[in-house]
Amino acid sequence: MKKFLFITLLLTTFFNPQNIFSLSPIYTPKEPRPLPYSYDSLEPYIDKETMILHYDRHYKSYLDKFNNAIKGYPDLYACSIPDLLTCLDCLPSEIAKTIKDNGGGVYNHEFFFEIMSPNSKKLHGKLKSAINRDFKSFDNFKNEFNKASLSVFGSGWAWLVSDDSGNLSIITTQNQNTPITLNLKPIIGIDVWEHAYYLKYQNKRSEYINNWFNIINWSKAEENYIQNLK
Repeated sequence: MKKFLFITLLLTTFFNPQNIFSLSPIYTPKEPRPLPYSYDSLEPYIDKETMILHYDRHYKSYLDKFNNAIKGYPDLYACSIPDLLTCLDCLPSEIAKTIKDNGGGVYNHEFFFEIMSPNSKKLHGKLKSAINRDFKSFDNFKNEFNKASLSVFGSGWAWLVSDDSGNLSIITTQNQNTPITLNLKPIIGIDVWEHAYYLKYQNKRSEYINNWFNIINWSKAEENYIQNLK
């Protein structure tokens, strides 16, 4: 994917000044994706104050910094954030790290907000079968996921991911690094930066992780998994 984007960039830039990243010459900042529920909908597992802080300040701060980073680069206006994150080597060196950090922050947070729901349903379908296949049981998967989440030193994320063949694994990423840069599809992911839980749980990260399983949007997780199989 990265090699393809890089070659496409070179060819289209050389042969056509209106390259594939110049479809929209007018700067239009990326708008925040609305929360799919109200701030207090995830209580008692995640409190209203944390959701306000998380969405209105942290997520939107990443978004503002991302928008500012690409403002001076018209060739990037038509790119999606996943496109940019999976081809960081194709970007101007002076903004590559900013895109990685803040574009990653936007991508991860939008994924995180959508993988939670106040109406969490039971795990089902192909994803349930794949978890039982690759982790022997849901309980074993949950234990492994919890251990991975607790193992993150400082700020980062824990993920259930799928490769192109549908095989599942659990990984962690530091800061705002994303699974898609590793050619892995995130199925669920938990934010273990302190801003995601500290107001309610303080230093009790394990309690936050255990409670988070009550609000996982397993229907969305199933959708993520099925899309990766196509």
